Formats: sequence, C-alpha cells, structure tokens
Amino acid sequence: MSLRLLTRRISPLSPRGLLPLHRHVQIQRPFSNTPRPQFSAELLDTPPNPIFHLTETEQMLQETVSRFAQSDVLPKVREMDEAEAMDEGVIEGLFENGLMGIEIPEEFGGAGMGFGASIVAIEELAKVDPSVSVLCDVHNTLVNTAFLKYASPHLRKTFLPPLATSSVGSFCLSEPSSGSDAFAMLTTATPTSPASSSDPSSYTVNGSKCWITNASHSKIFLVFAQTNPSLPPNQRHKGITCFVVPRDTPGFAVSKKEKKLGIRASSTCVVTFDDVQVPSENILGSVGEGYKIAMNLLNEGRVGIGAQMIGLAQGAWEAGAKYVFTERKQFGKYIGEFQGLGFQIAEARMEIEAARALVYNAVRMKERLDRLRDEGEVPREEMSAFVMKAAMAKLYASRVAQKVSGGAVEWMGGMGFVRDGLAEKMWRDSKIGAIYEGTSNIQLQTIAKLLQKDFQQ
Repeated sequence: MSLRLLTRRISPLSPRGLLPLHRHVQIQRPFSNTPRPQFSAELLDTPPNPIFHLTETEQMLQETVSRFAQSDVLPKVREMDEAEAMDEGVIEGLFENGLMGIEIPEEFGGAGMGFGASIVAIEELAKVDPSVSVLCDVHNTLVNTAFLKYASPHLRKTFLPPLATSSVGSFCLSEPSSGSDAFAMLTTATPTSPASSSDPSSYTVNGSKCWITNASHSKIFLVFAQTNPSLPPNQRHKGITCFVVPRDTPGFAVSKKEKKLGIRASSTCVVTFDDVQVPSENILGSVGEGYKIAMNLLNEGRVGIGAQMIGLAQGAWEAGAKYVFTERKQFGKYIGEFQGLGFQIAEARMEIEAARALVYNAVRMKERLDRLRDEGEVPREEMSAFVMKAAMAKLYASRVAQKVSGGAVEWMGGMGFVRDGLAEKMWRDSKIGAIYEGTSNIQLQTIAKLLQKDFQQ
C-alpha cells in the first residue's frame, strides 16, 4: 500500500477538550504531610503508553515500510553492497510508496505526516539495509525539512513537488578543511552585483564539498557557503548562507565517489563549484543564517541517525537470534540455550530497547517543539533539552549498533563472518554511526556543554 493511499484512509483525530479543572481525584496519602496532588480526570482517563508507542498512522506506516523493505529491498541488498551502488528500482520504489515526502504537505505531493512517521520509516528500512535507510533519512530530515522550515513560498512551490515525487536531495556542508569545525568553511559565495549593492541579484559560488550523501542520484543540492570571508575567525559563522543549487546548474559537478567500509550502496561524493551562478531567490532563509539553519537541521537529523542505528541493531540482533535459537545446534541442543550465549542475546536486546527509548523520547520532544512553534515562541530551555536528548540518542544508539552487530557476527561464528548473510554487512555499516552528522566526541561535547550551562547559569 502506498503512503498516499494510507494517508487518505486515516482521518485525523480531533483533540478532546480538557474536562473542568474541579473534576479531580485525590490520592490518599495517610503517612505524608505533603499536600495532596490534584489530577485532572482527563489525565487519569488516559492510559499510559511506552515512550515509543506508535500512533495508528505510524503503525500502519511501519507495516507498509516493512513490506516494501522485505519485498523490494532485501533481495537486492547483497548485490547493491557488492556493486557499491543503489539500485534505481529501489529509489523509484521509495518515491512510489511516498517515503521520500513523508512530512511534505499533500498540496505539494507529499504524505503530510509528522516527524515521528519519518523516524519510523528510517528505522524500519535500516533493519534490512542501512544504505537505503540513510538515503531516505537525509532526504527527509535534512533536505525536505530545510525547505519546509526556511524556504520562501516560491522555493517551496518550485522544489517540494519534485522532492516528494521524483528528485533526490543532498545536504552539502562538510569540506576537506571543515568537518566538525564548520567555521573553517572555504567555499565562498560572492555577490555578482557590484560590491556597493546591498541586494545583489545573484551570487557566484566557488569551492568544493566532500562526503555528500546521495550525490550520485541527487538533483537538488542545499549548499552552505561563506558570503563574508572578511569576518574574524570567531565570527565567520555569521557569514554562512544556504543556497539551493539544481544539479544542472553550469559549473556544478559531482566528481569523486568514495569507496567506503560500510553503507556502500549509499553514494558519498565530492561536489565542486566553478563560478556557479545562483540567483538570490535561491537563498534558503536569509544571508548569514546558514549556520543556524545547519545546526538546527543537524539536531533533528541526529535523531534520524539514531533511528537508523537502532534499526540496524535490531536487524542484526534478529539475524543472530534466529540462527542461535532455531538453526545451529552443538552438543545436542541449540547454541542459544547455553547460558553464556543466552545472556549475551538478552543483554543486547535490553540495550536496543534502551536506545529506542532515547530515540523516541527525542522524537516526541521534537514534535512538542513543533507544536509550541506553531503556537508561538519556543522556550529556550525546552530547545536546549531537545538538543541534549538528540545528542544522547544518536551517541548511544550508534554505540549499541556497533556492539550488537559485532556480537551477532560472533554468535553466528563462521556464518556471521562470510558474506552469505547480512551480519557482517550490518557490522560494517554500523561504524558510520559514530562519524556522520556529528562525531561521537561532538555529541559528548554538546551534552557536556549543556550540562555545564545548567550548573553555571
């Protein structure tokens, strides 16, 4: 079932009005002098749910993505990994099923769902192939979100329909000299109009970007460039601006494709800019807002990577558990029945569940921030809490993915080490979780700074 058909089968739930505040239940606390709390009857009528409880829409989406992953992706996983190339049919399937426009409104050809739905799709795809998952992740959580949040009406109307239905997108931030330190960006965007003009009609972009996900297939690129290189080093972020650059723009080129340890079917390329002319109307947000845009998007993108990692861990765990509990016997019984191995399986599953709780807690926090933003201003403390929880989710999920996938290889012995199954691929794929969209040390630094601020403000 396609996502577009799915969205039309489910009508949005109407929020129930809160009951009068005087209707409450008092809790008997005979051994306490603390005033009795008063609870709204609405709260008491609502059954508690686990942190990763899915809505009806998200559950149906999960089933749809699982079927697509099993029928269309799984048969091609090994072939794509060996060829180090994404099958075009898989990309077409992602678009046909609406998985490339999950949060894009229906008026632009998307599914009109929420952030949680994107995370469900990313996790489900990663259980089968993290390469396909990251293609979907970057396209939805970075590129589409950038247009939805920061683009002008003209840019939304121009680019959201193809992003939802046919055109892959890329996010171009990293450079050879600026990875974690985005201030060191060397790609420049110079006003084409005379320097005296305060409102240039276009910019000339020169430089290069590296590690660009989806670049081989993308038709739409979000490019961050320095528009004011004369700023002092500690102020250079104020000159960074985000531009929309279509693939067919003269002077733009996708060059070297990297040969990688893992997620090999996902294209990772160098892109170059040689006097690329970009009209001012293709600026996302405004001049000098690029750094803020990039950081806000990456905070959300890290939750997507966390989802990719827990999906990967779950897929590896299921492969290993199936093997030790139903296939491999030694000394007259399944090897998973030996306590030493059974305990490892149990501990791995526990850690996956802990990582999933962190990821979906960050998801629900982000959705709350979106509601607050729609209603007015987002409190600074709530935004900081989300940034910290997103960093924790990405960091912990990436560690769990490496540990569990490595464990699955060992549980399966020789069968885990050879390329007949997917265990060794999941292990190779897991390593990238500690690197892209903010290294593990950057996540720790983010968490530590926010904790320090809590104590010193």
